[in-house]
Amino acid sequence: MLFGMPVADEPLDVLLGRALRQLRHQWGAGVGEVDLAPHQARALRIVHEDGPLRLSELARRLRIVPRSATEVADALQERSLVLRSPDPSDRRATLLEMTEHGRSVATEVGRMRREQAEAFFGRLSANDRASLHRILTELLDQGE
Repeated sequence: MLFGMPVADEPLDVLLGRALRQLRHQWGAGVGEVDLAPHQARALRIVHEDGPLRLSELARRLRIVPRSATEVADALQERSLVLRSPDPSDRRATLLEMTEHGRSVATEVGRMRREQAEAFFGRLSANDRASLHRILTELLDQGE
């Protein structure tokens, strides 16, 4: 019960928002174990999966302004998780790529996230998880 209202009676948008906050809170706690802020962990995952990539592409993928992406890259570089190098196709651009240490940390963060997601969604039956996946995919395909 939240504020005197049974959870089952809450509007769908409120329920979804609460579920996402709970999941983000769990992920944030796990990421804290490797001493990364959630936005840094997200940036590290993007570079790990799709790098090397330009800072401007990281900013686009994180949906932040380029200056903020520079700050995120600075923090990751200070921890020896990424390296910067000039883009051979455009000397004005900078590429971010993973270090060995960065790959190790990204792998660990991914493992923790999968475990936390399994614990969170594992309370649902396989059929319910499949239905939720289908529904969210449909909603996101229409919204983008």
